[in-house]
Amino acid sequence: MSASRLRGPILTRRRVLRGLAGGGLGVGLLGGVGAAQAYRFGMTRHTHALPGLTRPLRVAFLTDLHYGLFIYGGSVRAWVDAANAARPDLIVLGGDQMDYRADEPPAGLLAELRRLKAPLGVYGVWGNHDYGSVGKYHSPHYGPARDDWPQRRERLRVAYGEAGVTILRNQGRAVREDLYLAGVDDLWEGEVDLRAALAGKPGGGATLLVSHNPDLLPDLTPGIGLTLCGHTHGGQIRLPLIGAPVVPSRYGQRYAMGWVTGAHGTPAYISRGLGLSGVPLRSLCEPEVAVFALKPE
Repeated sequence: MSASRLRGPILTRRRVLRGLAGGGLGVGLLGGVGAAQAYRFGMTRHTHALPGLTRPLRVAFLTDLHYGLFIYGGSVRAWVDAANAARPDLIVLGGDQMDYRADEPPAGLLAELRRLKAPLGVYGVWGNHDYGSVGKYHSPHYGPARDDWPQRRERLRVAYGEAGVTILRNQGRAVREDLYLAGVDDLWEGEVDLRAALAGKPGGGATLLVSHNPDLLPDLTPGIGLTLCGHTHGGQIRLPLIGAPVVPSRYGQRYAMGWVTGAHGTPAYISRGLGLSGVPLRSLCEPEVAVFALKPE
């Protein structure tokens, strides 16, 4: 499926400001309230049964850090501290870790991610802004596209690995004898291959899938116990009674945030994320570090 056909509306400064003005709340949100909400985050805790587990599992999910655009080391440090304090067995990054064009890997971001601690490891996937950051496409924020973006992506993958973060691009790992973790490429800018991501799955045990973009959910295959997604930021700007004027999904509000259901009845959680995109504002959409207490069914 082509990226252009799958794209939803993009969260841009002009679109958000137009939506706020239409809702009659632009003045308040564009002042200190929206900015203050942008940098306060919370811990959300979820308990869910995961078929195939033989013993409990705690997973911390951090997504959409957007380091380099309104977000710097201090914010990431606080998120890492919160994740570590939850004492997770496994930590997962949901994509859009960085959001700026740089010739070298993001040293400040990697220094903080290196501090993440989990006995089963730290894993991540790519998001569309990660691809912009390595030069795959042109934008006013990133500048011109670069022919060497695949090599830059590989250098970034290696740098993450040296910082203790394994990037899964259509790959999976048996991180415990009863748990297979799979990660797919970004739906908009990468090449999703769900079959390849699941190819190494053993016959038994649980399957946890990570996809940056929730628009993959209608195309899931059977046998996935839980899917974690980011990308939408919950809309980032939400208005009373209306919800989010803009959700970057072809399905609109359906996959904006929270618990949803994908194909074959697969449960999925869409995080509101942690960083900011387009504008340095949030409203009624607190950033979150999500912690999942998964238990045998």
